[in-house]
Amino acid sequence: METIKLSPELVDYLKEKKLADKTLLLITDDAGGKYSIGGGACSIGGKFSLIEADELEPQYDIQLENEAGIKLFTSKYDLNFLGTGLAMDIRNGAIRLKNDSQLLDSFVGLSSTKKIMAAFDNKDIPDAGKC
Repeated sequence: METIKLSPELVDYLKEKKLADKTLLLITDDAGGKYSIGGGACSIGGKFSLIEADELEPQYDIQLENEAGIKLFTSKYDLNFLGTGLAMDIRNGAIRLKNDSQLLDSFVGLSSTKKIMAAFDNKDIPDAGKC
């Protein structure tokens, strides 16, 4: 099973936002997935988001085990960009994601499947094709 270390400060932040008991997805925000609204070809593997999910969809079948007991999942596709030794913390109000070898994202997005699907319905999404 894949693991991720969540800092106590991040866990407190998720509790404060009432997300600690929700199902969360860690996705690569590269405009390639259902809940990805940012990025594009030049941002593949460089931007990530935490998404509050109402339901766990079949492609998000990889649980990221953590000591805090946060229900955090990702997909096989997204796992390709995460690497080993995953850790997430928060500094100056920004969620940061890193692995054993590098900082992956210093400003991880935070949204929900409801908000993202509403943005798609309203066509209120950024142009993901531009770099």
